Amino acid sequence: MTTTTATAAAVLREPKVEIGRYQGLRSANSLALTAGGRHVTLFNASSRSSSLIRAVSTPAKPETVTKRSKVEIFKEQSNFIRYPLNEEILTDTPNINEAATQLIKFHGSYQQYNRDERGGRSYSFMLRTKNPCGKVSNQLYLTMDDLADQFGIGTLRLTTRQTFQLHGVLKKDLKTVMSSIIRSMGSTLGACGDLNRNVLAPAAPLLRKDYLFAQKTAENIAALLTPQSGFYYDVWVDGEQFLTAEPPEVTKVRNDNSNGKTFTDSPEPIYGTQFLPRKFKIAVTVPTDNSVDILTNDIGVVVVTDDNGEPQGFNIYVGGGMGRTHRLESTFARLAEPLGYVPKEDILKAIKSIVEVQRDHGRRDDRKYSRMKYLISDWGIEKFRRELEDNYYQKKFEPFRKLPEWEFKSYLGWHEQGDGSLFCGLHVDNGRIGGKMKKALREVISKYNLSIRLTPNQNIILCDIRNAWKRPITTTLAQAGLLHPRYVDPLNQTAMACPAFPLCPLAITEAERGIPDILKRVRAVFEKVGLKYNESVVIRVTGCPNGCARPYMAELGLVGDGPNSYQIWLGGTPNQTSIAKTFMNKVKVQDLEKVFEPLFYHWKRKRQAKESFGDFTIRMGFEKLQVLVDKWEGPEVAPTRYNLKLFADKETYEAVDELAKLQGKSAHQLAMEVIRNFVASQQNGKSE
Repeated sequence: MTTTTATAAAVLREPKVEIGRYQGLRSANSLALTAGGRHVTLFNASSRSSSLIRAVSTPAKPETVTKRSKVEIFKEQSNFIRYPLNEEILTDTPNINEAATQLIKFHGSYQQYNRDERGGRSYSFMLRTKNPCGKVSNQLYLTMDDLADQFGIGTLRLTTRQTFQLHGVLKKDLKTVMSSIIRSMGSTLGACGDLNRNVLAPAAPLLRKDYLFAQKTAENIAALLTPQSGFYYDVWVDGEQFLTAEPPEVTKVRNDNSNGKTFTDSPEPIYGTQFLPRKFKIAVTVPTDNSVDILTNDIGVVVVTDDNGEPQGFNIYVGGGMGRTHRLESTFARLAEPLGYVPKEDILKAIKSIVEVQRDHGRRDDRKYSRMKYLISDWGIEKFRRELEDNYYQKKFEPFRKLPEWEFKSYLGWHEQGDGSLFCGLHVDNGRIGGKMKKALREVISKYNLSIRLTPNQNIILCDIRNAWKRPITTTLAQAGLLHPRYVDPLNQTAMACPAFPLCPLAITEAERGIPDILKRVRAVFEKVGLKYNESVVIRVTGCPNGCARPYMAELGLVGDGPNSYQIWLGGTPNQTSIAKTFMNKVKVQDLEKVFEPLFYHWKRKRQAKESFGDFTIRMGFEKLQVLVDKWEGPEVAPTRYNLKLFADKETYEAVDELAKLQGKSAHQLAMEVIRNFVASQQNGKSE
């Protein structure tokens, strides 16, 4: 498929689409007005009957003018996301106006300013790439590394959706940076804005049929839902065309209008002039692998195979989403729920149909309620499925196929790819690559010509490594602090945080800058209450309730709730299949131990066999936990018991154990005798 610049004629052919509060979009062949509370069809260009979309909720009173959010007006007047951005980026001011600020999101950028500075605003832009499955070519990685130094703040940020974020780009440098990314076969198109965002898939480069099929499907979905009107290339590379190969089945499904819902005369056949009501997120994975947080997406797609491992079709989940507003109960985080099963040849049609339902029925009056999770919560899954089957997908969804238990997979450390090569997963605290780490990664990636995968847990995977390269690569990385996972604190391995201060305009308190100290304090509490080093809890921190680091899936979530304070969420699970609940509000950062200590202490003492912290908090109940926190006076320390680790390695233990058996003792008893005798001899020596 060739992405071309939209012509003026194509724009003129696009009919005016009136977006009512709940009335939705019509097909490109139908033009309608609302008069006196009734839908009146003025013109229908085809002989095909046009079914108008009816109210989802209580319709507006006849005398009430239909309300739309300001962003809907900006989109309508933008000539497909061009104006006034194309003019604003050419002015001498360091920032762009309100309309352009909304439109540049569709191009993959946010306008920001440094909130640490006082007395004025220093504007800059954050750019976010689009990397389906987290795949990054060698050339693109090296380009992003260069751009961070030349035009950014000297660091790269790995996101929770398998992309890069580049912070600190000045307006005067935007075209240079954007064009550099594009010419390195990268893109930022649709990384933000009211359209499909980056499509997630397991990052592991495993040569397995199910993984390869999941990744290919994610790439096809990303291609299907990529904007087609050329606005991105018009603005950043002056309309230069970049040819991209696209599977014919993607093009066929995009242009198919068998359900009458495609804008056939528009340069945007799926999105139309108005695009979607809000952001839209999709993830694809295989059974058991929940590295993608599958239930947090608008659509979750799971490969289903036969007994021989051959992909047959997909289970589809719908309606997940994290964002919410503090103390506004009508906003909420929500888990996706099962929709049904489709055979593999129908997956693209099913995805397109779901997107079209959200496009036509999602709320456009109040952006707090515009995500698809609110539509499904309002309708219920049965009505949502029925609308899809009757008017969009036009087939019945088959029953959901049974799936095994989900597991969180990090892919850290060294692994076989299955083709004779290795891959190495590296933990990156909060996804921030800078300093020695950045230099070492560039050296290794450049020297060995490696390709890259980014993970949804803000980590990086180096791919296609020959066995002979393992030792020198390990040495170079270790010298820069990129260690084998056994040397990384288990708490850090599963923790995540959003950037928050100083650049995010939505941040209420610290997240990325605050989580290192928070994790150290949690580790200290673990030691104080007697929890072992290898025991861990999934901790996620965000600076505001929008939930970019998915804190509502964590066992312990900290959500910015005021200056230097957090709302505490409990009850997620290690495999990210349960949503947490609010436990406490406005806990000051200096008072976190007052909550952590009693919770972790009683988890150690009262948990069931192999019971995770999240499951423990749900079983105990929040009322009981609150009493334990309120009455906490510190852990009970038995004077005769100490948490001593006597043996540093297996070999020492076995040697002592062999000697102990000769004396009819345990290794621990013998070791304690030796230690006591040594201490006594030292004390006697001092007294003499």
